[in-house]
Amino acid sequence: MDLKSKLEFLCKDTQELEPSLLISATYDGDNNKALLKFYNPRDKKIYHWLDKTGHKPYCYAILDEDEADSIKSKKGVVSIEKVKKVDALRDREIIMDKIIADNPLVIGGREDSIRNQLRKVWEADIKYYENYLYDNQLIPGAYYAIKDGEIIHHPYRVAEQVELALKSLLWDKVKDGSSFNEEERKYIMEWARLLNQPTSYIKRAALDIEVLSEEGRIPDPKQADNEVIAVSFVSDDLNEVYVLDERNSKGSNDKLGNVKVIFVDDEAELLKKVFDRMLDYPFIITFNGDDFDLPYLYHRAKKKGIDSNEIPIRLQREGGRHGSASLKHGVHIDLYKTFSNRSMQIYAFSNKYSEHTLNAISEALINESKIEFDGSINDLPLYELARYCHNDARITYKLTSFNDDLLMKLYIVVCRVARMPIEDISRMGVSQWIRSMLYFEHRRKNILIPRKDELAEKSSVSTTAIIKDKKYKGGFVVEPRTGVHFDVVVLDFASLYPSIIKVNNLSYETVRCMHEECQTNKIPETDHWICKKRKGLESLLIGSLRDLRVNYYKYIAKDKSLDEEERALYKIISQALKVILNASYGVMGAEIFPLYYLPVAEATAAIGRYTITKTIERCKDLGLEVVYGDTDSLFLKGVKKEDIENISSWAKKEMGVDLDIDKVYRYVVFSGKKKNYFGVMRDGSVDVKGLTGKKSHTPPFIRNAFYKVIDILGRVNDEKDFEIAKEEIMKIIKEDVKRLKEKKIPLEELAFNVMVSKAPSEYKKTIPQHIRAAQLLEEERDIKAGDIISYVKTRTPPGVKPIELAKQDEIDVDKYLEAMRSTFDQILLALGYEFDTLLGATKLEDFFFS
Repeated sequence: MDLKSKLEFLCKDTQELEPSLLISATYDGDNNKALLKFYNPRDKKIYHWLDKTGHKPYCYAILDEDEADSIKSKKGVVSIEKVKKVDALRDREIIMDKIIADNPLVIGGREDSIRNQLRKVWEADIKYYENYLYDNQLIPGAYYAIKDGEIIHHPYRVAEQVELALKSLLWDKVKDGSSFNEEERKYIMEWARLLNQPTSYIKRAALDIEVLSEEGRIPDPKQADNEVIAVSFVSDDLNEVYVLDERNSKGSNDKLGNVKVIFVDDEAELLKKVFDRMLDYPFIITFNGDDFDLPYLYHRAKKKGIDSNEIPIRLQREGGRHGSASLKHGVHIDLYKTFSNRSMQIYAFSNKYSEHTLNAISEALINESKIEFDGSINDLPLYELARYCHNDARITYKLTSFNDDLLMKLYIVVCRVARMPIEDISRMGVSQWIRSMLYFEHRRKNILIPRKDELAEKSSVSTTAIIKDKKYKGGFVVEPRTGVHFDVVVLDFASLYPSIIKVNNLSYETVRCMHEECQTNKIPETDHWICKKRKGLESLLIGSLRDLRVNYYKYIAKDKSLDEEERALYKIISQALKVILNASYGVMGAEIFPLYYLPVAEATAAIGRYTITKTIERCKDLGLEVVYGDTDSLFLKGVKKEDIENISSWAKKEMGVDLDIDKVYRYVVFSGKKKNYFGVMRDGSVDVKGLTGKKSHTPPFIRNAFYKVIDILGRVNDEKDFEIAKEEIMKIIKEDVKRLKEKKIPLEELAFNVMVSKAPSEYKKTIPQHIRAAQLLEEERDIKAGDIISYVKTRTPPGVKPIELAKQDEIDVDKYLEAMRSTFDQILLALGYEFDTLLGATKLEDFFFS
């Protein structure tokens, strides 16, 4: 079967399908319909289904007679219907005009769309495929069957043991005086039935490409001027590299260990073989494939005369996913977007990496790295090129397979909670996940999604921000006790803000509600009040997820009566919920969030401060020493098991929150700044918080010294060890200062490496240092967006130079000493020293907290 026929076969409309995972939704412009993609776990294939219901794009408005006549006559408008909607902001039912169109662009997306024509419209900025999912209550990640061309829900029954676990761990666990009403029980059971469905193995292949390139420049994927010289695929059952060998010097194929190397003497033929192999896998995984690999393959194939019908890649605004590269037959996941997601980085992967490069992430999570080589990739022998390309695909694949396919299962679980296709989950931030979850529920309850200006009219702020650029007073932070503290336990307020949202009924329609009788139900430290007449939507959703995670999944994941596979699933669900729950408070105070409503964020923070303040007072009453408090955690020194049990039971009973042991430090060192410390665990691992030495833009020689210091601190067990460690640390830093002053540090180790995001000529007002260096380099060669600029700080104007043009005697030693000072002062201050001591200043008076 040729490429075109194979692609058409894989994309044909499905009429019959056994229970399968709904994993993707998009808009098919050729057929003017919603297109759904289902993954069948049995045969590991993706099946396509085109809408059979006649669903159309629409938005809501309140039209006068003239507006209605004008809209009716607009090309593409099908009809206008009067419908009833619930206005939750004003707690009433209203009549709206539902404007129905024959394609999404009539509603929004072009200059003459209804969204731009009318002064006020509702729900016109929601992507069409999202509307389709919400209206049909279809949940990505859940199982559906197709019979006679129609979608059938496939409900998984909750096992009897799950019902019993919910009863013992959840219903009977609530001791704070509250109880679950029937609506809350219903939501909890719905979540449990959905989340406990199996996740299934996802068949996938990682893809990586190498392109002939000029040194120091990343080829432009839109231009695709250079040859594709290697493409690799890695899966559970595949290790393959296609290598361009135009001289046919290596034969048709060969082996490189367990890797099959296929030599092709024509680039167009190589690309066709790559596309054919892509069609064998329902999921293709890349690292930065949206911005490079897939666009490059697409544009290069077009340049080589390959017909669009033979290319499985679709670019740009397909289905409303601007900037992404999708697959016609299956699903493309770009791991770069996933690992750049701050919530995933912090809550799913415990902040183990700080840079968002393939090498940094792989080293941190799977202890693997890219292959290093000298010179240009163009100069690599063919087998070394194959080895390099294959290794990139191998570690990309491994990032999805480590810990029993943790990331793939995490995607499926988050799809279920957020009600979003897997492509969007992998690319979008957690605020978009929460937006989708709330929108889905609005549609289920026939609630009109409010406009941002409606929420702004109701919004007001009643506290003063302490932090610059914040609009309200945030979380409570206890000043750290500077110095070294041994035997410290960190108690975490488990899901503090979600607990507050649930217990206090916080939502955009309940904080500052319209009912006069509720205005006496005040929130501490604010002018806000909370509705007593109805349950808020956010409170219901976030609260039910919070209860499930804290009182059910965290416990059942440790239940040894269950098999290992079940426990692993429950652990993954708990992690996924943690990612979403920890962001649920912040999004309400973020202007980019469509349901942005400051009073909810302000109320949550105010109740949080009140909760922590009261808990600290209780600790003091019990004689417990609090050495630091950071928003939702307390650092207690020298506490016993019974002390922890005492304060935890009090917090549950009096404040309605759960306190859990988060970390136990052998010792912790505070620099004196908030959110800025390091601690050493009992196993010797070092937990660094807010210290600049681990940031990616720190020059290598400073970063390397920083990690040497951290390694020394990790070996400290007692006060005696600490004194020895202090001397070793001083020796390392003094030696680097000496090397710097004597100008013995290579320029590469002094370099700041920064990517140029746009051409230097586009910078007009503020010109960053790396652009100043790039402008100097433009005299030697062209600089384009995507180029990496390596520069050093110099004594002569403009204060920086690219390393290609710099000399050792031009280095500004004082600037690098400042960089060292800002990095090491944070540690040295806690150890009783100042960085300037190393430059001849007087030593601070030693101090040591035992």
